[in-house]
Amino acid sequence: MGKVAVGAAVVCAAAVCAAAALVVRHRMRSSGRSAKALAILRELEEKCGAPVGRLRQVADAMTVEMHAGLASEGGSKLKMLISYVDNLPTGNERGWFYALDLGGTNFRVLRVQLGGKEKRVVKQEFDEVSIPPHLMVATSHELFDFVAEALAKFVSSEGEDFHLPPGRQRELGFTFSFPVRQLSIASGTLIKWTKGFSIEDAVKLNPFAVSHVGEDVVGELTKALERVGLDMRVSALVNDTIGTLAGGRYYHPDVIAAVILGTGTNAAYVERAHAIPKWHGLLPKSGEMVINTEWGNFRASHLPLTEYDQALDVESLNPGEQIFEKIISGMYLGEIVRRVLCRMAEEAAFFGDTVPPKLKIPFVLRYISNTSLKTRKVVVEVCDIVAARGARLSAAGILGILKKSGRDTVKERDNQRSVIALDGGLFEHYTKFRECMESTLKELLGDASDSVIIEHSNDGSGIGAALLAASHSQYLEVEES
Repeated sequence: MGKVAVGAAVVCAAAVCAAAALVVRHRMRSSGRSAKALAILRELEEKCGAPVGRLRQVADAMTVEMHAGLASEGGSKLKMLISYVDNLPTGNERGWFYALDLGGTNFRVLRVQLGGKEKRVVKQEFDEVSIPPHLMVATSHELFDFVAEALAKFVSSEGEDFHLPPGRQRELGFTFSFPVRQLSIASGTLIKWTKGFSIEDAVKLNPFAVSHVGEDVVGELTKALERVGLDMRVSALVNDTIGTLAGGRYYHPDVIAAVILGTGTNAAYVERAHAIPKWHGLLPKSGEMVINTEWGNFRASHLPLTEYDQALDVESLNPGEQIFEKIISGMYLGEIVRRVLCRMAEEAAFFGDTVPPKLKIPFVLRYISNTSLKTRKVVVEVCDIVAARGARLSAAGILGILKKSGRDTVKERDNQRSVIALDGGLFEHYTKFRECMESTLKELLGDASDSVIIEHSNDGSGIGAALLAASHSQYLEVEES
């Protein structure tokens, strides 16, 4: 019996030792995984670093590219498009104006009543219309007819308070968020359809169809309005960034630039007309011209790019293009985070022995269950690093525009204010991003930060377009005389 007891004790001791060894090995393995994940995190933090010195280099490079883009077509990564907007709203605009915001699978039609400086926007009404999927692969003729019919229906709902002076046409501001080569304030040729519209593909299948690529989009809309019997003039063709600038200027006369930070990103600013070498027309009476920078396509050697950014770019629909947009805008921030977490999962078993299937889906970052508090804290840190880089680079871009405009330093006996109108879901809803961008801009500007103000300017693609229709009204000179 003694031998049996001793044997049992030995077996029990061996079992305990084996269990202890398993625990130790598990902890060592867990510790090794944690160390690997933290190493990936620290590497990300280092490569995403955007210290003040580097941000100033980015701002300087932005200013250089702006100069080059204004000098000649194709002279820079920045297109620096002439918008032909030389009269921004002053606040004195009065009357009823329409706006059409076409830039995706839905479009909006708006009716706005302006009451001058005392009343500003007196009334606004709008309707949102979904574009049937078959029209996204049909012809431009059919698409514009559908838009015109919806606009005519909206016009038919005008209330008793809607009044136009005798003999006047209704006037429309047209926000068209597709690539356009602007020819004047109210004309521009379509470069290509994007955002899921495959109208050109439909043309290839049907040789008798008309795509209107290269056609004047305002002319096509006007013909469609005539076909439905609607007497309306398109006074301004704009994009959402310029609309945001117009909306900002309407309320703040010191607004000199606008930035969109949303799914995508862009910036527009007011330039002195004589500082645009590629402008060959008569100088506008105002002496100013709004420039659409298309800054999403900016790139420079100073940008803090990582292996995740490079892989994302290579696998994107437009490799080598829109590099600035791919590291600061809402469409890409989550995808960068997903790629970092995917590497942690593969190389450090960060989420366990298998990589969560959800994590392998590009541009989808979903909730992963059964994670520890320590794991979640690391995920938050990854998000903060990627967002902070984007926010700080956004501030550097704004500094570049201020430098180009000569508004980045304090001048003696100069009380000028420089207001930047900001819009977009990333800026509006991601508080940490917004606060980081604003604090970084103050850091970069130093003493000059007191004269630079960030203002949220909402709905540039809607209200802003209506305001530009008003400031470029065909009846403006009549009213002024």
